[in-house]
Amino acid sequence: MSKAIALYSGGLDSVLSILIMKRLGVDVVPVTFVTDFGCSVSRRSKGRSSGGAFNPGGLNVEKRYIGEAFLELVKNPKFGHGKNMNPCVDCKALMLKEAKRIMEERGADFLVTGEVLGQRPMSQRRDVFPVIEREAGVAGLVVRPLCAKLLKPTFAEEKGLINRTELYGISGRSRKPQMELAVEFGLVEYAQPAGGCVLTDPIFSARLRDLLADNPSPSIRDIKMLRVGRHFRDPDGFFIIVGRDEMDNQEIEKLAGPGDYVVQLAADFGSPLTLAGAGISEEGLHLAARLCARYSAARNLESVPVVISRDGGLRNVEARPSDEREVERFRMGLSE
Repeated sequence: MSKAIALYSGGLDSVLSILIMKRLGVDVVPVTFVTDFGCSVSRRSKGRSSGGAFNPGGLNVEKRYIGEAFLELVKNPKFGHGKNMNPCVDCKALMLKEAKRIMEERGADFLVTGEVLGQRPMSQRRDVFPVIEREAGVAGLVVRPLCAKLLKPTFAEEKGLINRTELYGISGRSRKPQMELAVEFGLVEYAQPAGGCVLTDPIFSARLRDLLADNPSPSIRDIKMLRVGRHFRDPDGFFIIVGRDEMDNQEIEKLAGPGDYVVQLAADFGSPLTLAGAGISEEGLHLAARLCARYSAARNLESVPVVISRDGGLRNVEARPSDEREVERFRMGLSE
């Protein structure tokens, strides 16, 4: 039995590719690569099949952390960024390079991806596939089951490890062929495509550019904070993050570190949690209180009571909700 390492994203294409390989009798090891930027596709995935094949636990997905290497290529990609901060070509090359290491560790024969020719404008083009493979050192080793019939035969096909006639010739951005194939495999629920990579998001990308300009070596917490809430900076450059909903409030509680300030309205008012960075001035802290009030249920009042907590200590202040001019003055990049 031949053995393959498959790149697994949690999306339908990667799942189908794995199932195709399994149907051909290949021993498949699905691997997902974890970065500090997260993966919106895997968070959305709630899929299952009548036979449980879509269950990530059933697929025994292995996780590998590549956060540090990924951050470096985000900052300075050899092949450039896409429309926003997405280094798609460098990203795929990095993942294939890491997958090759696992292939050698496990004694596997080839690699598998869920790529579809023409689906992504930057990294899934006929002329780009060979570039990525050369950069990763995996030329000829990558099987793309969904579009293999449109590409040159790979090592696995030439050596008879898999039957090329059982692979597919899907291309373009339409999802109809994959949805039909999902029915064939008994997948009754699966993640819907929605961009996937957070680095394609213009708001997140603007925040990331701002962060890297200010701090070329951000911490994991710095990056995680970019995904939460509305972002502002006080006159001294300290961050202020205002929650948008209950999920943001929960994340802000988790992200608050020693010396940080957590700001919210008194208990009588519906309020976002607001996080202000350790070391922020009194002027900045009062700005955080006003911004918190601005996005609360008390936004139309003249003045509201605000509670400020820091390392277990509490104090109360009165704050006038920020007006639109103040919001725009301190808003960070394309913050929502």
